[in-house]
Amino acid sequence: MKIIDITRPLSNTTAAYPGDAPSQFSQRDAGLYLISEIRMSSHSGTHIDAPVHYLKTGDTIDTVPLDHIIGPCRVIDVTDAGNAITAAALEGRLGGAKRILLKTAFSHETQFREDYPHLTKDAADLLIKNGMLSVGIDSFSIEASVCDGSVHRTLLGGGCLVIELLDLSPADEGEYELAALPLRLSGLDGAPARVVLMQKDGVQ
Repeated sequence: MKIIDITRPLSNTTAAYPGDAPSQFSQRDAGLYLISEIRMSSHSGTHIDAPVHYLKTGDTIDTVPLDHIIGPCRVIDVTDAGNAITAAALEGRLGGAKRILLKTAFSHETQFREDYPHLTKDAADLLIKNGMLSVGIDSFSIEASVCDGSVHRTLLGGGCLVIELLDLSPADEGEYELAALPLRLSGLDGAPARVVLMQKDGVQ
């Protein structure tokens, strides 16, 4: 079994979405052991959005259904789709998948830029129409930086969890098993997560 870690490293230098608190880590020597203090946003680094993030009601990150973010998954390479990933870019490529990850050129970038790749509203509608349980992307947000929140509300309101700021550079397009586990932060709107893909040797 091949295991591919698609989580971005989280550190003092990890870029934050504008307006979010930057990550701050410090470590001290307590004599017999080392211990660290961590300060960060609930949406720092690779993270998962809970429905309450945009709906202000519904599941918080500690109550989201884990079977939405654990199970068979398809990585779809949309590098050629441009920054606005439309329904046309996904049409005919879902193949019945209920969990998808969108691979763009942003996996190789580490700094925020306003024109990062994102889903359009018609693409979000398509995913919900197809019963999507979760969707992930390698950029800062599933939705454009200038937006009305409709993409998030469509996805989260339709039962589709959102995983953001992945590193899909080591994963080719294809079929995998996904395990995306957010920290169990009681009552919160999102949480950093460790996300891995698993694939049997020789499977594409």
